[in-house]
Amino acid sequence: MPRPLSALIHPRRALLVLAAVLGLAGCQTPAINDPARVGPFFQPANHRGDPVMPGGLRRVVLLPVCGGAWIEGDAAATLDAVFAAELQKQNRFEVVILGRAECRRRFGADEFSSAAALPRDFMSKLAREFAADAVMWVDVTAYRAYRPLMLGVRAKLATMEGPRLAWTFDNVFSVEDPAVANAARRHFVDQTHTAVPADLTTTALQSPRRFATYVAAATFATLPPVARPPVEVLAKSR
Repeated sequence: MPRPLSALIHPRRALLVLAAVLGLAGCQTPAINDPARVGPFFQPANHRGDPVMPGGLRRVVLLPVCGGAWIEGDAAATLDAVFAAELQKQNRFEVVILGRAECRRRFGADEFSSAAALPRDFMSKLAREFAADAVMWVDVTAYRAYRPLMLGVRAKLATMEGPRLAWTFDNVFSVEDPAVANAARRHFVDQTHTAVPADLTTTALQSPRRFATYVAAATFATLPPVARPPVEVLAKSR
């Protein structure tokens, strides 16, 4: 009776083969000197905000992404989920997501630009019906869904009380810029907690959704930090 193939391979030789295979797989992930690890990396510059998040700002209504003349229909709706997920990851405040159907039912339109006129009592209705302290707009200002990918974002955070702008952002991300491409790939290196047998970070430069995930994360990372309680308050709470 023929012996199984596994029995014909010496255990030590099998370990050497396995090590070689794993070494080859490891070489396919971003190397330590890869631009996705060493840069240069894009740093969004065109943003302004309070030194810290305004006191009492605990709940924010996130409006549907306004695609304007750049994106329509389903494409804009896919960005809603992307930006909502990345804003929630920031843990700056509680995020209340206003869906497109709900926005249309309440205010007669699927989306609103931060640069356009708003319906009468728009802010007061949001504050009253959602017990919200602020509202977040995200507008698309440039978009290219084919290579080289590009996404421009204008975002604003306005407090209900006042109202006033607590934070504004306006930048264009294009993978034609090597620093943007490096930063997009690094974002997915940082998100990968287990080794993979291939460098999948380049998909961030090919998939509009994955690229938008990086853009959303980079956008909301510039929000004002949350103020820490004074040391004496922390001591009393222990």
